[in-house]
Amino acid sequence: MTELFKKAFQEASKLPAVEQNALAKWLLEELESEKKWENIFAESADVLDRLADEAIRAHKRGKAGPLNIDRL
Repeated sequence: MTELFKKAFQEASKLPAVEQNALAKWLLEELESEKKWENIFAESADVLDRLADEAIRAHKRGKAGPLNIDRL
C-alpha cells in the first residue's frame, strides 16, 4: 500500500461510520466500474483496430475530411 493510500485511509477512519460506509461503497463501485470498462475496451480492441485501418485507407484515398459537427 502506498503512503498516500495509507494517509487517505487514516483520514477516512476519522469520519463517522455512516460516512466511512458511503466512501467505501463509492470506492468499491468505482473499482468495479473500472474493471467493466477495461473488459469492454479489451474486447473491442479488434473492432477499434479495423475501424482505424478503415479510416486510414479512406484518408489515403482522399475520402476523409475535417469533422463538421453540424453534419452529424
